Amino acid sequence: MAVAEFETALEKATQIDLTATGRVSGRKTSRPVWFVQQGDMLYLLPVSGSGSQWYKNLVTTPAISLAADRATCNATARPVTDKRTVGQVLGKFSAKYGASQVAEYYPDQDVAVEIALR
Repeated sequence: MAVAEFETALEKATQIDLTATGRVSGRKTSRPVWFVQQGDMLYLLPVSGSGSQWYKNLVTTPAISLAADRATCNATARPVTDKRTVGQVLGKFSAKYGASQVAEYYPDQDVAVEIALR
């Protein structure tokens, strides 16, 4: 589907499905993740920070696919390790999902992921 259809689906979504390629197995695996959108950029936070398996997979193979409702989008993930930028993403997550939820579900806050939709 076109990126525009995916962006439209994002308007109603609270989470998206992320499909990444396993760095060891080479198998594609999917999982639901929370996200924030700012313009043409999506931001994700791995629950276990840089220790999250899906984050480690993205570092090795940044080509991913995303799904919201029935709309899909292929993209390239970019790891974000800059503390200032990670802090900004955390602030956006807190505004969208609530600070207490973010603190509870994201105890390791050392990295984020940036995805350009266009």
